[in-house]
Amino acid sequence: MSRSTISPTTHQLKNHTSVTQTIRHSLTMAYRGLLKIRRTPEQLFDVTLQPIIFTLMFTYIFGGAISGNVHNYLPVIIPGILVQTVITTSIVTGVQLREDMDKGVFDRFKSLPIARISPLAGALLADTIRYTIATVLTFTMGYLMGYRPDGGIGYVAIAGLLVILCSWAISWIFAFFGVIARTASSVQGISMLVLFPLTFLSNAYVPVKTMPDWLQWFVNINPISHLVTAVRELANSGVIGWDLMISLIGSAVIVLIFAPLTVRAYMRRT
Repeated sequence: MSRSTISPTTHQLKNHTSVTQTIRHSLTMAYRGLLKIRRTPEQLFDVTLQPIIFTLMFTYIFGGAISGNVHNYLPVIIPGILVQTVITTSIVTGVQLREDMDKGVFDRFKSLPIARISPLAGALLADTIRYTIATVLTFTMGYLMGYRPDGGIGYVAIAGLLVILCSWAISWIFAFFGVIARTASSVQGISMLVLFPLTFLSNAYVPVKTMPDWLQWFVNINPISHLVTAVRELANSGVIGWDLMISLIGSAVIVLIFAPLTVRAYMRRT
């Protein structure tokens, strides 16, 4: 047997080294994002204060009218608030990306011996910490108010991971807006225009059957509704249902579509 048949080619070794370096550089850029949060902790106001304020406000305003009392409303509202809060947080990915590009931060990165894609990948990876903080705070706030999910801690953890994964997938959409938009404010405006109707025209806050017939069809096909239902089934009942599969498939489709688009647009801009 010839030596060439048992030894890796130079091209294969270079590809392996390139992938390893890209991963290492991306993790370094993610660490940079965490350092930014530590130096400017006000960046976490949205993931720390919003879950607390929204949970208190929506629970005590709508709890009695929808479920008769606050205690019965908690299994409905906590998963809804969780999905709404974490997914809204993913908008920050695109906004901060646009701000860094406007400030010339990414131009300076080009002069460094790092993979060109690593600043983008690192930013997306670092934001998962924000999603995790919002997830933990929402469940903690619900517990303090009397929420006791029957699914148990294991299924609650799965529900939290599902929301984090789906939010990371959705952040690719906002990252794409951040690359192609002209200003950070336009990224936030476009993102809220997309996300606001999706989150409020869902089953996150009220039962679908209480809505007009002409609106129910949209709520039933709304991907946010499927994610909220999946979280409720996991946390409240310990059930892995079809809505979980829909949420995972939808997240995969988003990444398959928007990840290449974002990377291609980012490469052209940088």
